[in-house]
Amino acid sequence: MSRSAKGTVEEPGRNVAAKSGLNKSILDQGWGMFRRMLEYKQRWRGGEVIAVNPRYTSQTCPECGHVSKNNRPQQALFSCIACVYTYHDDVVAARNILALGHRERLNACSAR
Repeated sequence: MSRSAKGTVEEPGRNVAAKSGLNKSILDQGWGMFRRMLEYKQRWRGGEVIAVNPRYTSQTCPECGHVSKNNRPQQALFSCIACVYTYHDDVVAARNILALGHRERLNACSAR
């Protein structure tokens, strides 16, 4: 949503200033406030929110655990250089985030 509207030399973008303002308002949204509200609502309903650091989740193979920036040969493709597992990068990141969340939950439960 916040991609630049500048365009190319052959086809310059239109309404660049307006798009710049829209980008600023999108990026200025209160993500911290969103998280607090989500945590509040989950506590209210008896659930929980587990915050997971997304660092390297799109570079980590969910099959073998190998981490490398070379696992992302293209923007939308994940291809592990260790075990040759290939899939869409967003799905790979989502699987890794889910696994990290489960690990965090297990660690929290065992600490109680």
